[in-house]
Amino acid sequence: MAQTALTQRTIINVGLDDYLTTWIEGFLVDRRAQNLSKGSLTFYRQKLAQFSFYCEGQVITRISEITPDTIRRYLLHLEDTGHNPGGVHAAFRALRAFLLWFEAETEPEGWKNPIRRVKAPRVPTEPLEPVELDTVKALITCCAGSEFTALRDRALFYFLLDTGARAGEVCALNLADVDLMAGSVLIRQGKGRKPRTVFVGQKTRRALRAYLKGRADDSPALWVTDTGGRLGY
Repeated sequence: MAQTALTQRTIINVGLDDYLTTWIEGFLVDRRAQNLSKGSLTFYRQKLAQFSFYCEGQVITRISEITPDTIRRYLLHLEDTGHNPGGVHAAFRALRAFLLWFEAETEPEGWKNPIRRVKAPRVPTEPLEPVELDTVKALITCCAGSEFTALRDRALFYFLLDTGARAGEVCALNLADVDLMAGSVLIRQGKGRKPRTVFVGQKTRRALRAYLKGRADDSPALWVTDTGGRLGY
């Protein structure tokens, strides 16, 4: 039997095959297939579970039951329950990505995507206040001593200050990624899975050498626990 031109898309009748939870799972599978980072997958999973829970409370189980007003009330609900503007905007981004994916994936007949009629919530552009220098000094002072954890934590604080690397990136580093002679560090899995090189100064290199000298494990990880396992997030 001849196939139609729509070989990779499924045309559905909305209302028959549009259960919200089913399509959320399909969206997450698609994101995994696109090799998104673990952090991005967690972001989508958490934000869409949050929306699904809200819809359950509104007795909404199908995508065709979601209206622009549903989305606006959901965003207001987030604001009213203590989410900051950045968190509300993040929830909107995840929902927009999901609904646009659903639209492109299914080409539903007679359905208008409600997200196209909802404006993204505004996010204030005020700069974040940096950690005060006295606080930084206090943190490093707490790591005084020659115990393994003190040496590690001191090196870790200096490393974070020099590189500005994300916590997940730091935890994923291996010993082979660090060149103490040049002071360079290769972050293999940065945001968007893009690698980049960061650099550390003299104090950090000295702290790293002291920490590495105090290690007695054979783990390939740069940062380890006192039992030799990779330091977690």
